[in-house]
Amino acid sequence: MFRPTAIFVEGETLRPSGGDRWVGPGIQVTWRPSQDAADVSADVSADVEVAASTRVSRIAVRWALPTPPGSLILGDAWERSYGDLQWRHLQPDRFLPWYWLSHDPVTGRTTGMGVDVQPAAFCSWTVDADGVTLWLDVRNGGGPVQLGDRALTAATIRFFTDAGDPWATLEAAVALMSSRLPARPEPAPAVGANNWYYAYGVDFDEKAVLKDATTIVELADGHPVKPFSVVDDGWNPGGPASGGPWDSGTPGLFDDMAGTAAAVKEIGARPGLWFRPLLARTAGPWGIPGRPERTLDPSRPEVLDVVRADLQRFRDWGFELVKHDFSTYDVFGRFGPAMGARLTDDGWQLADPTRTTAEVILDFYRVIRDAAGELVLIGCNTVNHLAAGLVDIQRTGDDTSGRDWERTRRMGVNTLAFRLPQHGRFFTVDADCVPCTPQTPWSLNRRFLDLVARSGTALFVSIDPMARTDETDQDLSAAIRIALDGGDPGGVKPLDWLHNTTPNDWALSGGTTKYGWSEPWGADPAAG
Repeated sequence: MFRPTAIFVEGETLRPSGGDRWVGPGIQVTWRPSQDAADVSADVSADVEVAASTRVSRIAVRWALPTPPGSLILGDAWERSYGDLQWRHLQPDRFLPWYWLSHDPVTGRTTGMGVDVQPAAFCSWTVDADGVTLWLDVRNGGGPVQLGDRALTAATIRFFTDAGDPWATLEAAVALMSSRLPARPEPAPAVGANNWYYAYGVDFDEKAVLKDATTIVELADGHPVKPFSVVDDGWNPGGPASGGPWDSGTPGLFDDMAGTAAAVKEIGARPGLWFRPLLARTAGPWGIPGRPERTLDPSRPEVLDVVRADLQRFRDWGFELVKHDFSTYDVFGRFGPAMGARLTDDGWQLADPTRTTAEVILDFYRVIRDAAGELVLIGCNTVNHLAAGLVDIQRTGDDTSGRDWERTRRMGVNTLAFRLPQHGRFFTVDADCVPCTPQTPWSLNRRFLDLVARSGTALFVSIDPMARTDETDQDLSAAIRIALDGGDPGGVKPLDWLHNTTPNDWALSGGTTKYGWSEPWGADPAAG
């Protein structure tokens, strides 16, 4: 087992204290072989345990593992990716959330390290020529956690060995990091309609939702697996981004949410619903100190009770899928790229300062999972590594677009290529909707549609009625049926992903296919 070379807390070096312990004033960090080490391999996993009588924010665990010159490095993202996943040359200050891989083009070997899903800390890595550092962020909000008398198992560390090529190594790494999750029953294909990329939360009502349901059922053309029809943001009073309570629809537009769900079922689709659980319409007593007044604090039991009641209400209304959104932004005040290694602003904390932010978010996700019961759960703007095993479907990339194709290329293709190994292991991957709108070129949208359908990942389509033609209907119907069948039997994988952030060359069961993703003038850096 590769024991750490050194451990640091708040910039201070801890001293070895016999065996696998490092100590400093008021803190002890212990390196423990994992409980399942005998089942995996004694040289690939260990737990990092932290006990501290003093407040603690960040712990750095260092290994003297030189990186071969010319290596390419890959990492993940905190929540959704933003077109930024890529293999890149060595950059010592580049932070790599959750896991990293290093590919040596000279030897062809790919190795790496990572942490198991559902850790108790936000975990990122840096890789330089001389070694590797794991950064364990155990803060509570923007301040140090107060662990008291308990010991915190911050993360389980995994070491990845070469599995033959970079793609196979990443697949094996993802399987290893999720090996402690309960076995997932084989999920039904996740296919359906979502109105967001043509309605954008305005100018839609129950009539429009039922038209979407009718469209997706027609395009599924009698397939035995029923598609979903999802009501996205804008159904509740106040319109998009208004917040809860989530107890009624907008008067005059959605007067009877149970009736809407029943009508969708009558058409032959499965009804789905979007909500933003940690935002209230007005300020109340359960906010996060130092954060916007309408943001709810998930460390408060009262907030979790409200979320439980919301999920029960959606079930009572008859919805079969719920998409919970924006919780990472509502807690941290930042989206993924702005979170960086610091995550959030300094100087604020959650109401319960004795748990790390990761622990609070995990408990929040577990409450949603338990309250959802048999509902299919989609996580959006949820923390990828924490949501694994607690959502059925995960939006892995930032929004595609019904207004600008460049955004779909940049966000959708990138996340599908680089997070596809997480599919079926962490959750069902959702690279976001395929738009069919007058503002975006169908010649390019249809390529993304075809790839997503063949990948076996979630396929949701946003079909503007004004954009429907015989050609679009034929393409949509063919792809929807492929997706409802479970995708390409042999799976798909990108072939040029080592040097292309939006791979063009893909392996399919029938051979290889080249997808062109750009407009005639190329990718527009000012668009998207």
